[in-house]
Amino acid sequence: MSSTSRSSRSSPIGPRTGARGADDRAYRSLTGSPPLGLNPVSTHSSVPTSTATAPAPYVDSEVGPLRSVLLHRPGAELKRLTPRNNDKLLFDSIPWVDRAQQEHDAFAGVLREHGVEVLLLADALCTALADARAHSAGVHAAVDERRLGGQLADALRSYLSTVDSETLAGVLTAGLTFEELPAAEGASLVRQMHHAHDFAVDPLPNLLFTRDSSAWIADRIAIASLAMPARRRETSVLDLIYAYHPRFRACGRAYGAHSAPVEGGDVLLLAPGVLAIGVGERTTPAGAEALARSAFSDGLAHTVLAVPISQDRASMHLDTVCTMVDRDAVVMYPAIRDTLRAYPVWPAEDGGSVRVGGPEPFLTAAANAMGIDRLRVIHTGLDPVTAEREQWDDGNNTLALAPGVLVAYERNVETNARLENSGIEVLRIAGSELGSGRGGPRCMSCPITRTAL
Repeated sequence: MSSTSRSSRSSPIGPRTGARGADDRAYRSLTGSPPLGLNPVSTHSSVPTSTATAPAPYVDSEVGPLRSVLLHRPGAELKRLTPRNNDKLLFDSIPWVDRAQQEHDAFAGVLREHGVEVLLLADALCTALADARAHSAGVHAAVDERRLGGQLADALRSYLSTVDSETLAGVLTAGLTFEELPAAEGASLVRQMHHAHDFAVDPLPNLLFTRDSSAWIADRIAIASLAMPARRRETSVLDLIYAYHPRFRACGRAYGAHSAPVEGGDVLLLAPGVLAIGVGERTTPAGAEALARSAFSDGLAHTVLAVPISQDRASMHLDTVCTMVDRDAVVMYPAIRDTLRAYPVWPAEDGGSVRVGGPEPFLTAAANAMGIDRLRVIHTGLDPVTAEREQWDDGNNTLALAPGVLVAYERNVETNARLENSGIEVLRIAGSELGSGRGGPRCMSCPITRTAL
């Protein structure tokens, strides 16, 4: 696609308020007091981008110079985590929210210092919900009548239909308890059999990991079909943003939330036209094939590598064991180097089906598809214990800001040293609290625009 046609999609993101400010105003509307112990004063916001300067969405690699990214600053939804629900909500521990916010602010600060436009999800959602159609769709997305029953669902629907966009955004991201729903009192059996602090709308603490719920492939957005029940409603939030936000509503779709399971953490853009899709705990073979077919049909890829990975929490996505750090280099968990396989997939000549090869060694298949002699591999430590520890601590989950420049958690000392010894510049950030949901810098970022390679 020409640069002219890509840039024609650009439009302003509109007015923004701080992510913390949006959360606070929403909960002040709900409860009459600052939300869940958060400081009601916001000093954090996205930086408005004019029509003339907003970079058009376009991503064709993992390492092209990063120009624009979508992040979600931890907010009131993390305050909803308790020892009673953290496993269900996919967190390994209860994060210290204030510290998580500080760590995330530092992460965003590193990106801004390197010229990256940071868009905050809460701000983008508020902007989208200002559209009456989006507001109606947001109310629909929040109400699960099968779980609430007709009477309580009607009460929740009626209440949310009257609130402003910031309040609705707060409910969509941080959830709503029965005691926070003014119309929840009464004869509803569902209400009577729930505790006041139970959720009428579940919170979405995993919104922090914006890579999983959507991914740009060239100039099209792939909205994930999330496998875990605790995360499925995230896609409705992203769908609202991409459908109704002025900056994105003209963009085409590469994948939809109602398709077979595919998560963004399993999708690596190895090179222009080459996708690797991890198949394991979160992405299914059917999902990988469906995304491959869509990418071929839209001219977004010429080769897709379906990569089987272990179905366990330590390697829930492909980007937990392997990410690109340069045009021809990956950081990889050494325990899988010799066992990781790939099934190359290509479009069939009839245009309606696919051809499948392999399986063959992933590193060989990737190099062949990328048109290079070999992929350089940098390990997360050669000592098995250190390698396993640093893989668990997201040592492989790095975010490239440019070829050979990346952001990584500071705690992975051995991995970072090995990266630097291989000529990679490592920008270290703290992640003691951010990592409690099992995700690193790549998981926490959805690149919107990279300079094309």
